[in-house]
Amino acid sequence: MSTQHPDNVNLPFFAESQDMSGDDEIQEAYYAFSHLGCDEQMWDCEGKEVDDFVVRKLLTRYEHFFKSNRLGEDVFLTLRVPNPDVEKQEAKVLIETLESIPRSCDAARLFYDKDVPPIFEVILPMTVSHESLNRIYYYYKDFVVGKQHKPFYQGDINVSEWIGEFRPETISVIPLFEDKEHMLEAHNITRGFIKNKNIKHQRVFIARSDPAMNYGMVSAILCNKIALQRLRRLSDETGVIIYPILGAGSPPFRGHCTPENIDSLLEEYPDVQTFTVQSSFKYDNPVSSVISAVNKINNTQMMRGFDIDEGKCIEIIDRVADAYREIIEPLAPLINHVSAFVPKRRTRKLHVGLFGYARSIGKVKLPRVISFCAACYSIGLPPELLGLNALSSGDVACMKDMYTNFLFDIKSAMSYFNEDVFTILPEEVKKSLKLDWGDYRTNPEHKAITSRIIKAVRDNDKSNLQGMLIEAAHIRRFLG
Repeated sequence: MSTQHPDNVNLPFFAESQDMSGDDEIQEAYYAFSHLGCDEQMWDCEGKEVDDFVVRKLLTRYEHFFKSNRLGEDVFLTLRVPNPDVEKQEAKVLIETLESIPRSCDAARLFYDKDVPPIFEVILPMTVSHESLNRIYYYYKDFVVGKQHKPFYQGDINVSEWIGEFRPETISVIPLFEDKEHMLEAHNITRGFIKNKNIKHQRVFIARSDPAMNYGMVSAILCNKIALQRLRRLSDETGVIIYPILGAGSPPFRGHCTPENIDSLLEEYPDVQTFTVQSSFKYDNPVSSVISAVNKINNTQMMRGFDIDEGKCIEIIDRVADAYREIIEPLAPLINHVSAFVPKRRTRKLHVGLFGYARSIGKVKLPRVISFCAACYSIGLPPELLGLNALSSGDVACMKDMYTNFLFDIKSAMSYFNEDVFTILPEEVKKSLKLDWGDYRTNPEHKAITSRIIKAVRDNDKSNLQGMLIEAAHIRRFLG
């Protein structure tokens, strides 16, 4: 699944500006399908100006490709909609987006001369209940489509007789779980949604970046593993096939989903059906390696995941999350200062909601996770290290049964550590850092540029801070 996450340092060749939007993202969807081999494009309808005519534009601009690669059958467009539970000011965008689905179906019918619904799934971010999923499912079924059977007024013709039929008749709703509480309840919320519906399979989206921002990397991964195990059991219990989606980014902190690490990612998450291919994956790596990695994902069958000790996982999750939060509060002013110089890369409005978006941890506020991650790496402080002081030697020993690539991910992150960061860190952060993870190879180019950034921060020299941040990101092959 190609996504629009703004974690790339390089701009794609077709971008018309530094901050991609509008027609850039139309072309991006075509590029992901036609050149990179992605099956699916997530189309973000929250936090930005929405293009409701994306289907019509794709079909008319790239007619030759979509004649032989049918949108809705061979390649897929999946809408990510606002969640009215937490994004009140964007709530009516949800209604507008649902209303646009039948219009997109009309455009595809004209193009293909048959009924091929180009959009039939939507993603609900920050899902907290099955009621919210049902509201979308039934609103579309009963109000968007259902109104076609109503007369305009008593004694008059039905809506469909004048406006035409509304298709598809139903849509699938994909819950996206982003915080610990609801990720650990993903199975029960999903159970509530599939109840009393003729559903043979259900996709469930598990976030990876925002839980890391909220609770630390280890806690995020163990939450993922528990959620996947519980969803697996739900599938066994109900007979409904669950197809998990994992929202992984390039840094180990956000999932370590890079072309060169794809084998390890597939090993870590054998029970995930769909992986997100975010912007840095697509634009910060050689095109040949991107295509090869996408093909590897597409050609790897989803397998049953390995069992984990949930009690031990939850114990570690809570300890690491507490230690992580204790470090974040004193670190926040430094992170906020540096993150102000991180380029945005996409046109977005401010998100609100869980502090994966709203950004408050304890008494402090933080930037969005990509900017947070970019700021940490830019000062030689990989965020993967935050909260690891809570792990005992016994925890680390049993981690191999729960988080297979733990040491590999930590050593990958440590290659970007720069001890010069101690000159700008608060004392409580210095004392908390656990750095004895065995041998690792420091990236000398990245260390050199981060030393210059650290000096600039220490001297309050802002003159070339963004330029240096971008230079360091080029070396890492991701912004944040």
